[in-house]
Amino acid sequence: MLDYFENFPQSREISSAVLAAALSASTTETLLLNSERIEQRFGSYGINVLASEAGLRRSSLYSIANGQRVCRTYSIVRFTEDPDTQFGQEHTKVLAGNSLGQVFRSHGWSIHKQTLHIGSFEFDRSTSEVSQLMLLNGGHTLALHVYQLLLAKKTQVFEYATIIEAHHPDYLSPADLLGIYHYDDSESLSAESLLNLTALVGAKNRR
Repeated sequence: MLDYFENFPQSREISSAVLAAALSASTTETLLLNSERIEQRFGSYGINVLASEAGLRRSSLYSIANGQRVCRTYSIVRFTEDPDTQFGQEHTKVLAGNSLGQVFRSHGWSIHKQTLHIGSFEFDRSTSEVSQLMLLNGGHTLALHVYQLLLAKKTQVFEYATIIEAHHPDYLSPADLLGIYHYDDSESLSAESLLNLTALVGAKNRR
């Protein structure tokens, strides 16, 4: 699966404003985790790790509807290099299939998302893995959120991963994401990067 990530957006320098926000409990702890928002909205939550290898993870964050798992967020994670250095215990739990946000928050970390892109893309392949996981038929517009996940504790901030999330149309729209997260579109990703990202979401999963 590594070949799918050759054009994955690389880490960006963390600005002083973002560092200040990440160190402020008032801006990090008040936001719901995606897992919490799914459970609050749909009454249940679970995570299914679809593929995992060194540095990469694909997963489905789902709720239960009519006895079936419905993927609400399709997540692609690229971890930073050597994540074991600062948070080995937590990272081990994440790799074991636990919810990323829940693991770090339970270990006393504050979480901040530095948004790189908020937008949408047309998805019309009903036979794809994403469509099947989301129980979608025909064409749909999916909201796309790309961000760096920062972890803060005391006076230190670390980047943990860059994450792509595609959201079920009944869950979050681009307008919903813009209402939740700060996004400076003057630093938006290039058209080429966005094309590569949407291709990643539609790429066939390899184990």
